[in-house]
Amino acid sequence: MKGKNIFITGGAGFIANTLIKKLIEDNKITVYDNFHRDTLTASGYANHPNIKIIKGDVLDAAHLTASMQGANVVVHAAGIAGIDTVIKNPVKTMQVNMIGTANALEAARVNQVSDRFIDFSTSEVFGSMAFKSSEEDQTVAGSAGEARWTYAVSKLAGEHLAHAYYSQYKLPVVTVRPFNVYGPGQTGEGAIQIFIKRALKNEEIHIDGDGAQIRAWCYVDDFVDCLFRCLDNPKAIGHSFNIGNARAVITILGLAQTVCRVLNSRSKILFDPPLSADIAIRIPSVDKAKDILGFKAMVDLEEGIERTAEFFKSLA
Repeated sequence: MKGKNIFITGGAGFIANTLIKKLIEDNKITVYDNFHRDTLTASGYANHPNIKIIKGDVLDAAHLTASMQGANVVVHAAGIAGIDTVIKNPVKTMQVNMIGTANALEAARVNQVSDRFIDFSTSEVFGSMAFKSSEEDQTVAGSAGEARWTYAVSKLAGEHLAHAYYSQYKLPVVTVRPFNVYGPGQTGEGAIQIFIKRALKNEEIHIDGDGAQIRAWCYVDDFVDCLFRCLDNPKAIGHSFNIGNARAVITILGLAQTVCRVLNSRSKILFDPPLSADIAIRIPSVDKAKDILGFKAMVDLEEGIERTAEFFKSLA
């Protein structure tokens, strides 16, 4: 992708920063973010001549619309995530993930975004038992008021609206559903980066619940590779895609043990009460991304842990 004007909401975040690194030399990028979390500033790209930074909130529709002017491509990565955050701020979670997405879609329509609108959804739309879930499987709203489903339903509502904009206005929408993305630069509440940081210091590692929860972990470079394909391949338009690594499957306890083994850590593993309704199993089917986009995750778990640990070591 070259010569594009790319507008990224949540552009100071972890995944967006990895995307920026791969796009910055050949494109103009506008980062639109409230900088609640900030991977960008320390990355070295904030002062690049091809980047423009606008501090703003997706709930400010007028500012968002004006800022998006001239964009060919929109990557809507802004959103509230993390179970701790959702428990503390369920109203803000719903507002940012639903109204913020509505504002971004309308801004894209008004500004006649012609190439692509990438909408970030979540793997949590599949509910508590997601085993090799495909994009055609039923999504789950969960019980009203439960924190985890507050997040999931807010992202699912945004996904439905994105595809309504595709159907009604022909906005070139693609939705991505990330499955446990991790890697260098991650901020916030991701389990792997928390485990790695504590393991490097031989500190106690805490697990919410009994650790039997099963996840498939996707290294950020693999995720961004598929994101590129969503941006570049016209066959992606109008579709949702699971993006993950169905080979990197392990329990949360097994993950903590693997981190300790790979990093030769003496950390003790402790168990805490669960924070909210938990997801017992979350493993994607990525057949659709393979068939339409030619995507296949390449980085296995132990290699990803090593790469991520090297990054955090470099910050020490």
